[in-house]
Amino acid sequence: MMSMSVSSSVRKGAAVAGVAGLLVLAGCSNAADAEAAGGAGTPTGSTGSDGSTGSGSGSDSQSSSGSGEYTDGTYTADGSYQTPETVEQISVTLTLEDGIVTEVEVTGEPQARETEQYQGQFIDGIAEEVVGVSIDELNVSRVAGSSLTSGGFNAAVEDIKDQAAA
Repeated sequence: MMSMSVSSSVRKGAAVAGVAGLLVLAGCSNAADAEAAGGAGTPTGSTGSDGSTGSGSGSDSQSSSGSGEYTDGTYTADGSYQTPETVEQISVTLTLEDGIVTEVEVTGEPQARETEQYQGQFIDGIAEEVVGVSIDELNVSRVAGSSLTSGGFNAAVEDIKDQAAA
């Protein structure tokens, strides 16, 4: 039998590389199976919006919450996200008071039949997740079984933050 001596640092390095490789592979499989398995996972391929509109209706008061100051009002932005079939888009309208979300409305025009189901679930459950939460703390990952739609929602929220910034 042949015996080789390998230093402790080489063994530790190989172990760390192996664990890192497993984590990378585990992250890849979760996103690919997300919609097919009922929406578990994280969004992939999210992109920002390009057709944002905002209306600063409301008072001139400003809020200090989290990392930014925001003007009270109602703001709308679009967000897009990649599904296995197509790129989908949603429109998000948030009403802010003192940096807190007081109302939310999400609309979409799904391109794929399966997307219609997931967007519907997302729209039905989003208010429960975000109303009463500071806009700086919003980072939705999965709502009512829909995980990819959240990528478009989060992109729209970033645009709304820019619009509402005092």
